[in-house]
Amino acid sequence: MLVSLTVGKVDAGMAVLLTEDKRIIEFPSVLLPPDITSGCIVDITVARNLTSENTAHKAFSNLQETIYQTFGVRSPVAPVLRCRNATQTSFVLEWDPIQLATAELRSLSLYRNGSKAGSIPRPTEMQSTKISGLAIDTEYNFHLVLRTSAGTYTSDKLNIRTHKMTDLSGITVTPGVMPASLKESLANAVSRIGARMIETVRIDTTHFVCTEGRGQAWERAVEMNIPVVVPDWVLGCEREGRIVGVRGYYLNADPKMRPIGPSIPQGQAAPKSPPRQQGTPRTEITPPTPERENISRRSRADSEDDPRPTPPPKSPRQQQQEAPRAGHQPLPSSPQGKEPSESDSESTEKGSRGTTPEPAGARKPTVEDDKDDRDDSSSFQDVAL
Repeated sequence: MLVSLTVGKVDAGMAVLLTEDKRIIEFPSVLLPPDITSGCIVDITVARNLTSENTAHKAFSNLQETIYQTFGVRSPVAPVLRCRNATQTSFVLEWDPIQLATAELRSLSLYRNGSKAGSIPRPTEMQSTKISGLAIDTEYNFHLVLRTSAGTYTSDKLNIRTHKMTDLSGITVTPGVMPASLKESLANAVSRIGARMIETVRIDTTHFVCTEGRGQAWERAVEMNIPVVVPDWVLGCEREGRIVGVRGYYLNADPKMRPIGPSIPQGQAAPKSPPRQQGTPRTEITPPTPERENISRRSRADSEDDPRPTPPPKSPRQQQQEAPRAGHQPLPSSPQGKEPSESDSESTEKGSRGTTPEPAGARKPTVEDDKDDRDDSSSFQDVAL
């Protein structure tokens, strides 16, 4: 279609064109011939380019298909959590490499019993972790949460239980420097208790067994804080039928610290001794006799705390009659200005404790009483039988 337009005004970037019915059309001046000025008439042909239109439509469709195949078909995959090894107080968890597709990684977190236990460092590189400090014979559940730019993906919950003290299947031993014969016997002992032995130090290695602290494997075990023990530790576990402590089995530990013989399992009371038979002789240990000074001090304290009742006064005749029967002479009075000695006070206290006060009105018969009786009544011969 051919259209004739009149040029009204030409600027540096835009030209004003007038139609025959006096309508204004803004037209890029770049598309006009270079010698066009105001008042010129230009003919413009307008036609549909179907070839170019089809080409553009095909290119747009290909772009949409590429975007769909790249971002619409694949999506991040939820991680799959597994347990590699379990012991009495720890778990070693592992998972497959995370599949992010085209999404961006935000974080990978581990949850224990519904609470966040921590975030996994370098989740695109690490595929395992170790959880320690758990309770013995206790069930736990774990799951992973993967957060990406495409959404959040959660793994299935993993329910696992720590071992009992008598379950030795979780022990994983890595041998170090030792004689060949000792290493062979160690392998046999590990097999007998149901444990495992691997040649390299890994995250699931529970004990490093050697007789000399040297070598690259030993250095890696020390770096990973793995207990380094002697082969006797495996024999101790086999002897007691349970996992034993490692304190007495370190390389530089004293062998006297190691337990001898099977120990009493937890929760089981010690065996009771048989009851003592009646009438059997027994030996008792008498405590040593306290010193005389302690006895005197304790006697004075007892006399002050528990004073005895004061007997009633006696008549002069009773005092005269009791003087010969007292069995001891009165203590001489100390010289003036001289205090009584400790021995005198002790003998006085002993005498006071040895003499029991007589009740009022009671006394033993005396010679004078016999004389009075003979005067008042008849003798033995005068009495008729």
